[in-house]
Amino acid sequence: MAVEIPLLAVVDDDPDVRVALSRLVASAGFAVESFASGVDFLQSIEDHKPDCVLLDVHMPDASGFEVQGALAIEHAAVPVIIVTGHDSPESRARALGLGAKGYLCKPVDDEALLAAIGIAIASRRD
Repeated sequence: MAVEIPLLAVVDDDPDVRVALSRLVASAGFAVESFASGVDFLQSIEDHKPDCVLLDVHMPDASGFEVQGALAIEHAAVPVIIVTGHDSPESRARALGLGAKGYLCKPVDDEALLAAIGIAIASRRD
């Protein structure tokens, strides 16, 4: 019986951050798909259902909160971890209020991110 490798979606408009996060999660043994916008990600989710989403807050076209809200309605079982360079108490409260499984500030601590991913994926399987 083959072991299914969890798929993570990295959604960030900053190409350097997107590549760095993608490399990190791939090096930890996860499958990864990256998206430069929330719109691109939402258009792909029916074809590529991720086990976890790493989501930036401040993006053009659709903010991370808009993407998170759409996921909560259509794909509530998909856990979201917010990764932001613009931390504020309001953003943190909003993200967690929308059901984020984690909220991390850039630059992200690798170990903290991988631990948050593990917790988020485990919560999906419960």
